Amino acid sequence: MPTPGDITALILAGGFGTRVKDLLGDLPKPMAPVHGRPFIEWIVRWLQAQGVREVVISTGYGADQVADHFGQKPVPTMNVQCVAEPEPMGTGGGLAYAAEQSGATPEAWLVLNGDSIIFAELTDVGQTLGDAEGVIVTRAVPDTSRYGSIATDSAGRIIAFEEKQPGAGQINAGIYLLRHAALNDFPDTRPLSVERDVFPSLIDQGRGLHAHAVDAPFLDIGTPETLPQAGPFITENQTRFA
Repeated sequence: MPTPGDITALILAGGFGTRVKDLLGDLPKPMAPVHGRPFIEWIVRWLQAQGVREVVISTGYGADQVADHFGQKPVPTMNVQCVAEPEPMGTGGGLAYAAEQSGATPEAWLVLNGDSIIFAELTDVGQTLGDAEGVIVTRAVPDTSRYGSIATDSAGRIIAFEEKQPGAGQINAGIYLLRHAALNDFPDTRPLSVERDVFPSLIDQGRGLHAHAVDAPFLDIGTPETLPQAGPFITENQTRFA
């Protein structure tokens, strides 16, 4: 089973942040300032506390701002590499491109969004991988109508991604552990979505995807309502960061 030291984290930070642009101006969403550091640096510091040392950031809008920050203010013990998309490629396309351009060949990639965080225990996520191609971290919500839900069998294997509908269920928490070899099976289409294109394709091919449910603090800074919550959230969870 891959341990945090065996994996390379790949943070998807290429989006435009349209919904919070009025609050951030020309600043890319993952660079939103939170207690003197950009939000994405808090993600890197949480990965550091979990034992991860290699990080690739897939950038798009505001790519230079992200690269300049980590170039000028490196996080101790962390090797952070930024790879800019040549054009908008979607989450799946950006993932595949950044992985290839980085030259890294880890046993598995830990894929995260640059505008959200959930405090999953990465050692436990690695143990869930087993013989599967990947693991999707999920969390329970009382109403999945905003998100769509993930259906699993009794062994925790994902069997379907269900449409948005009222009712409680497990939703995608935005963290994935994917074997390096799984990248070879990504569709060639660009732009490409991890959620809508890659995962359904892997299931259709019979390539196993497991769900790992967590009950942990979660924050997504992607809306005008949630962005201001970042400061209190980081303060309340300060012990989780290196």
